[in-house]
Amino acid sequence: MPRPGGGPLPTLFLAAFVLATLVDLSSLAAGFTPGHTVAKPLLMPLLAAYAGTRGASRLLLAALLFGWGGDVLLLSDADRAFLAGMASFACGHVCYIAFFRRHGAPRARARLLAPVYAVALVTTVALLWPGLPADLRVPVAGYSTLLTATAYTAATRLGPVAGLGGALFMLSDTLIATGVADWPQPPGPDLWIMLTYTAAQFLLVRGALDKRPAPATAYREVRSTTP
Repeated sequence: MPRPGGGPLPTLFLAAFVLATLVDLSSLAAGFTPGHTVAKPLLMPLLAAYAGTRGASRLLLAALLFGWGGDVLLLSDADRAFLAGMASFACGHVCYIAFFRRHGAPRARARLLAPVYAVALVTTVALLWPGLPADLRVPVAGYSTLLTATAYTAATRLGPVAGLGGALFMLSDTLIATGVADWPQPPGPDLWIMLTYTAAQFLLVRGALDKRPAPATAYREVRSTTP
């Protein structure tokens, strides 16, 4: 039985993901809304297809598909769509956290990083709180807690690649939250949001794939050749 990840399919799906990302970012940079509308919903399915052909677990694929749901919902400017999109991303973070705890191992840096992420969470929510609409304050605080937990478990259980992905995810969603809170925005905020977001999801996937368990068939082959 061939080991997951062989053949041309992973490369093809990864190339398609990169192409869709470039189309999306270029469309945002050029102010071409139809290009963004078409490219954005393709990103997470293509990344999930890449991960699936590399032998990704169901939890990892579920995290990406919940991300896809959030991407599609956030294409709308409606308040209900924003809340539904945030809920979809929150489900994705639950899947990520479960995956990291199941397949990763606690590292020595966990105790050192815990206060760093805790301070980042409390400071961000406290600063955003006054500017957020009243009906979004609690949902944003709850979502921010899940997002920070994803970033923390990625860094402390999987390593620097996934850890960087988690940090970029925090940056991307903080940029969204500052826009909702009517903070001053950098030029082309949507471009920076999508750049950090797509990089975050890709790095989380790469870090997760590096930690996936070896196939049972490979384990039996090793056992059979061991004296």
